[in-house]
Amino acid sequence: MTDTLEYDASGLLCPLPVLRANRKLRELSSGGLLTVRATDPAAWQDFPAYCRQTGHELVSSSREAETLVFVIRKR
Repeated sequence: MTDTLEYDASGLLCPLPVLRANRKLRELSSGGLLTVRATDPAAWQDFPAYCRQTGHELVSSSREAETLVFVIRKR
């Protein structure tokens, strides 16, 4: 079974959503999934860039009304 965590970064502004998500990823074993919800529009660029820099996989990114939802697989 894959580890899964969720983190709600709603209301936080750049760079806090990425920094807090990074902290949450440390709790997961390799291959684990983290779902992050963010309302900061900058997160749309921040999370793909973060994944490219760290080697984590951005499994999906979507929008639910005003909330951006990212699913990241830990490398």
